[in-house]
Amino acid sequence: MSNRFDRRSFLRISGSGLLAAGLAGPLTACGGSDSGSSGGNELVWWDYLVEDARQPGMKALIADIEKQVGVKITRRTFSYAELEPAIIKGAASGDLPDIAIVDNTSMNSFVPQGLLTDLTDRVKEWGQSDAYFEGPWNSGVIDGKTYSVPNNSNCLCLYYNTEMLKEAGVEPPKTWDELAKAAKKLTKGDTFGFAMSAIKTEEGVFQFEPFLWSTGGDLDTFATDGATALAYLKDLVDAGALSKQCVGWTQQDTNNQFVSGRAAMQINGPWQLPALQAQKKVKWGVVPIPVDKKAASCLGGENWVILKTSGKADQCWQAIRRSQEKTVLAKYLDGLGLLPARSDMADAGKWATDPTLKVFVQEFANARPRSYGPNYPQLSQAMAEALQASLTGSSSPQAAAKKAASAITPKLKK
Repeated sequence: MSNRFDRRSFLRISGSGLLAAGLAGPLTACGGSDSGSSGGNELVWWDYLVEDARQPGMKALIADIEKQVGVKITRRTFSYAELEPAIIKGAASGDLPDIAIVDNTSMNSFVPQGLLTDLTDRVKEWGQSDAYFEGPWNSGVIDGKTYSVPNNSNCLCLYYNTEMLKEAGVEPPKTWDELAKAAKKLTKGDTFGFAMSAIKTEEGVFQFEPFLWSTGGDLDTFATDGATALAYLKDLVDAGALSKQCVGWTQQDTNNQFVSGRAAMQINGPWQLPALQAQKKVKWGVVPIPVDKKAASCLGGENWVILKTSGKADQCWQAIRRSQEKTVLAKYLDGLGLLPARSDMADAGKWATDPTLKVFVQEFANARPRSYGPNYPQLSQAMAEALQASLTGSSSPQAAAKKAASAITPKLKK
């Protein structure tokens, strides 16, 4: 892993929102034709895993699939922001791949538009669904039907500065009460006790949702449970333990605060590990996000999908199955700096021996997908606005939650 993850987390906004904004830039070709699904034994494959350091691992996987499945793969790469709009626009132009690796939030958009092959019968015959963490697997299950298989996963945890906590006589917090007390005690001079991203995009919502879910609530109880989560964070701001500037921070900005010593604790994901491991200034550790009533984290990662227009769904399925064989998958994940969505691989690979990675993998059991249907961009926007209004003080947490709930409730999937 390296700072390549920062760009993806920075761009972690809903693909449906991207489509609405019309954000589809120039594409980059890799390994063959720019055309979509084609004949013979060729499979057209699209993804956005374009960082240079990842290419040896990706090429190794493709070579293995070509050899073992007996297909020729033509790969086409995109930026993160371009892939989902390209697929949606491709539905109209006829330029679509056979198989793709997509962000798991894209399921909210692709499935309602009928773009994906229903894999339910194939998955049932395969019999491997129980081998995955519930959150990553369920990100591809819509209305009881399975439309994807997890490619990899990530989630959020709490990083802490070990020296600062030791000096303050503070243990890594496990509960909201402990987090609040620790954050206030660790706030000193130019250092805030706690940091998180609360920017007005999906990135800030991604970090807020674990607090909502930890209350035991969800979007359908946002007026009350959302108010509780917002009030908790506002109290940290009012106490000076969480910077007011967090409303403009991306997840990378949050990590920069932590690395510079201006934050004693932060919410962030495993994509920050390379930067943290490379620096020498801060000694740090990782624990699960502190709990109110229920342990919760937010699920990120990618899924395998087969486009409905492909005439080679059987070959695509064979390719996916091959990619999920444990020995093949372990090499792929290690090579690309990713974490497994399979619970039966938690004790295999680098993540089994690296104590930090192990915390993230174990937290998958509490990580939830953002599977709220095609209206998720609007739901996310309502939460983002509530978070901003509450933390800036332009509205009380209760009023902000009530306003958000009035926008959220009509958009929830019936």
